[in-house]
Amino acid sequence: MSIADNLKQVLAELPQGVRLVAVSKFHPNEAIEEAYRAGQRIFGESKVQEMTAKYESLPKDIEWHFIGHLQSNKIKYMIPYVAMIHGIDTYKLLAEVNKQAVKAGRTANCLLQIHVAQEETKFGFSPEECREMLDTGEWKALTNVRICGLMGMASNTDNIEQINREFCLLDRLFNELKETWFAGSDDFRELSMGMSHDYHEAIAAGSTLVRVGSKIFGERNYNI
Repeated sequence: MSIADNLKQVLAELPQGVRLVAVSKFHPNEAIEEAYRAGQRIFGESKVQEMTAKYESLPKDIEWHFIGHLQSNKIKYMIPYVAMIHGIDTYKLLAEVNKQAVKAGRTANCLLQIHVAQEETKFGFSPEECREMLDTGEWKALTNVRICGLMGMASNTDNIEQINREFCLLDRLFNELKETWFAGSDDFRELSMGMSHDYHEAIAAGSTLVRVGSKIFGERNYNI
């Protein structure tokens, strides 16, 4: 099947209110262009340099989402154009995004990354660390960042019950934060969870953004 066919198949499975981030990292411009011609506009990248090169050479109505682990020294390169940063995992990083957004004269949309998986390799706040960070109130002084919701990854396992537990934990935390710290905010509405192997479970648990790559583009060539 072609990229366009794969894309249509994934989109057909998404209920209303759930948007697709087509994970295009490590895939060439031609692959993105095929998905673009089929109507896809939101693409996810995990390397700032790669995303910036693609931004400069591809249509300007593409909405670029940064889904990787973000290094502070790279923020300034993407802040002029990035539509959403999925992986804010420390207050220090949020403050640095704000600093660069002030310089660029724009407001950056951000998701707080929550660590719920069993693997130690995953980044993110624990639920308790996230509550503590929000409780201090320091983030309210950051005028050029917009906290739009949460992002998380379930454990890389075949245990569907465990995946469901982790996604439901994220959904409960999202609703708790919405009621506690963001009750008056229309911005706090995104729950980014679910990838190619578990996006059906994520949608059932309340995801509003699914990050699907290999099911659309095929396996990645890491050597390009």
